[in-house]
Amino acid sequence: MTRATALVGIGLYIHIPFCEKICNYCNFNRGLLEPGLRRRYLSALGQEIECQRKTGKVDSVFFGGGTPSVLTPGEINELLGRCRLVFDLEPTAEITLEMNPETASFERLEGYLSVGVNRLSLGVQSFRDSELKRLGRAHTAARAIEAFEMSREAGFHNLSVDLMGWLPGQTLSHWHESVKTLIGLEPEHASLYLLELYPNAPLRDEMAREGLTLAPDEIAAEMYYGSFDWLEGAGYQQYEISNVAKNSCESRHNLKYWSDGSWLGLGCGAHSAIDGRRWRNVSDIGAYIERVNGGVSPVVDEKLLSVEERVSEALFLGLRLFEGVDLSKLKGRYSVDVWDRWGSDLELCVEAGLLHRRSEWLRLTRKGMLLSNEVMRVFI
Repeated sequence: MTRATALVGIGLYIHIPFCEKICNYCNFNRGLLEPGLRRRYLSALGQEIECQRKTGKVDSVFFGGGTPSVLTPGEINELLGRCRLVFDLEPTAEITLEMNPETASFERLEGYLSVGVNRLSLGVQSFRDSELKRLGRAHTAARAIEAFEMSREAGFHNLSVDLMGWLPGQTLSHWHESVKTLIGLEPEHASLYLLELYPNAPLRDEMAREGLTLAPDEIAAEMYYGSFDWLEGAGYQQYEISNVAKNSCESRHNLKYWSDGSWLGLGCGAHSAIDGRRWRNVSDIGAYIERVNGGVSPVVDEKLLSVEERVSEALFLGLRLFEGVDLSKLKGRYSVDVWDRWGSDLELCVEAGLLHRRSEWLRLTRKGMLLSNEVMRVFI
């Protein structure tokens, strides 16, 4: 899949904020599942969808969370049905559902497939039980493998697996063990992240109590470089800082974020980006429901970006892609010469081995991918 493909249509992001258990490292917009709140939220979400105006063809829908797989296939079908009434949803649209392994059952998986979900993103994080317990995950390694195999048996041919490295007490060999297990399962897509400890994360306090630390930076670097080398050897192609795919199964929806595309976010805390406009919905679940039920827009922040801000954002996000950014296309679209505007700072990154420039293409090196925050500061 090329970046041009990712720009064909609009993407829909639908936020499901509920979790049956809150992981101790998570910083996403989510809350514990309560039946009454769930019903009110889904009703408000349906109303928000119905209030949208047509935005052109929609070629991807992404149910994110939270844990979207706490919803039944019938509830997902209801939301997709409303989307089909309002939007020009293409028959071949990529429809992704994030799923935690503990929520998987054969009946539920068949149900999701029957209502139109054609891609699953499994939040595994680790294939070692001790690491899963430390992260506060509700599944075991065996349950994660079982959920993956059930997904295949149910008929899913586009599966993604999330792994997290640089965990407290994790060694390089432990990380390699999880990556090796992932490769053995042969998903079409994988996302590999290094743990980011947020200031208010309960995991930070637990580490202090137990005397646990993260491995030195050089070990984290070995984890990052080694994992992508192992995956490449297994037939995967890295196409973004944290993502690999094979058989042209890159995430069509997520490519919109990195390719200067357009997407509409629905639900509490969801962000949208269309034609230079950026806005987000109120994050609090109760406030979101109250505003929608009261006929008030859930949007709390809205901004029309300047041309320079749009170019800066296109670079900031586009450089996450393995292929980098075509500077001539940016100049043609926005009439801004990137090298004239940021060249002196970018040249320093080139000299430091973080960026590579070839003609009108600019991309991060493998070293630059690991230290991408250093490069992205140029555009902030």
